[in-house]
Amino acid sequence: MSSDVATPHTIATIEGGDRTAFARLSLIVLALALLATAIFSLASGATNSSAFAVAWALLSGDDSAIDIVERIVILDIRMPRTLLGMMIGASLAVSGAIMQGLFRNPLADPGIVGVSAGAGLGAVTAIVLGGTILASLGALFGIYQIPLAAFLGGLTSTFILYRVSTSNGRTSVATMLLTGIALGAMAGAFTGLLVFWADDQQLRDLTFWGLGSVAGATWIKVAAVAPIILPIIILAPIMARGLNAMTLGEATAQHLGINVQLFKRVAIVAVAAATGASVAVSGGIGFVGIVVPHLLRLFIGPDHKYLLPACALLGAIMLLLADAIARQIVAPAELPIGIVTATIGAPFFLWILLRKRGLLDM
Repeated sequence: MSSDVATPHTIATIEGGDRTAFARLSLIVLALALLATAIFSLASGATNSSAFAVAWALLSGDDSAIDIVERIVILDIRMPRTLLGMMIGASLAVSGAIMQGLFRNPLADPGIVGVSAGAGLGAVTAIVLGGTILASLGALFGIYQIPLAAFLGGLTSTFILYRVSTSNGRTSVATMLLTGIALGAMAGAFTGLLVFWADDQQLRDLTFWGLGSVAGATWIKVAAVAPIILPIIILAPIMARGLNAMTLGEATAQHLGINVQLFKRVAIVAVAAATGASVAVSGGIGFVGIVVPHLLRLFIGPDHKYLLPACALLGAIMLLLADAIARQIVAPAELPIGIVTATIGAPFFLWILLRKRGLLDM
């Protein structure tokens, strides 16, 4: 067997020809689009505070032209919200791309196959029991208690999902989806039990948290998840060669020098950590992990060398735009962002299913 079977050029050529040049150009365009979207996010809101005015005042050293309210709105409310939205969108999209590469199926997504539900159960456990049974752990881990609990829940769900749905190096789509449904149901049952134990304040927090939102973003939350999410996003392209090889099957990947078992463990831990940290601070935001990678594969091809960073950029853009829509559509109130992503993502998921069954020509 030739040693260049799973080179980026070969993988990119498998589905529609070599699109390397277009993929590189797309990364530049997406980076510029993310910058514009971030500026738009900072400028959007119920107040007329100007992000440009605050930025100019900080850069020039003359803050006499802006009042304290404007500074608080931009720096303490919108800035952490924008940064948190970017990190969550990027982590969910990259997690979806890694799962799809690992399972070799475009239907794999942390939200659909139960990983997010498991992470949510871990987070709810920490929220409800953090002041009682788990008080000692809360004192030990501090602001990292909820992200850590969500990570453990997501890791457990991902491990069970992989073990049940994969046999002899092949993943059954039907088994994967059914396993995801079972994991989601079990996590939902235990979450419901914890909600029954929650007090009134915890119940209100959990209700809003379960719908998905970045409205409660603070610098503390940014500091809690950034050390978990950012390294995974930055280092994800290192996994590109392994994911490209896995596209051709585990046996081929093994022949190409990939330590398949170690690679699968690293991929599972990365997905669980990124998804768990995201769910811990934003709640249930679904469909980003399936929509973004699938769209990008249609345009830039399946080479993970470009797909993973493109997913990070487009995922951040999509979540910021969804957040802006959530803020504006019923202003001055806000829709939970999970409702917006589900409204967009659910029809897209149905389209993927119909396309895979050959019921659509597109």
